[in-house]
Amino acid sequence: MSEPDRPLILTLAFDGASFARLDELRRRYFPPERNQVPAHLTLFHALPGENATLIRRELAEICLRQKPFEIEATGLRALGNGVAIAFSSQELVGLRQRLAREWRDWLSPQDSAKIAPHVTIQNKVGADVARATLRELEASFRPFSARAEGLNLWRYLGGPWKLERSFRFGG
Repeated sequence: MSEPDRPLILTLAFDGASFARLDELRRRYFPPERNQVPAHLTLFHALPGENATLIRRELAEICLRQKPFEIEATGLRALGNGVAIAFSSQELVGLRQRLAREWRDWLSPQDSAKIAPHVTIQNKVGADVARATLRELEASFRPFSARAEGLNLWRYLGGPWKLERSFRFGG
């Protein structure tokens, strides 16, 4: 498959301090040999690469009108073989719903489903390691606010991702 046909991934862009905090946790707990991408909150996992021009145009228009907003880290989530930080934001859910309606004919079953916003900080480890990480993090986790500042569009390259373009809220 040529690069322009590879799927696109859409993620939320956090403020710098929140991103640094999440990425540090991911670097600490994610198996280093499997950690090929920075910390991220995925909105869509597999948008059609052949529609990249249309997707970029629509994202630019939407992000121009969208103002940055707060998003709350509400707790930890066990993933079986990993751990994630769960997030809550009605504004994020509304934004994703608007995009999902626009792109409904393209969406995979995973991307058509209701979103459960989270940032995976550990994955692809044994269940016992994941449980130990969850216990360790539960001892110190406190809910916190982050700022959603835009969207990042990535090209999936069979493991690693390549950043196609960042879209800032408010232009």
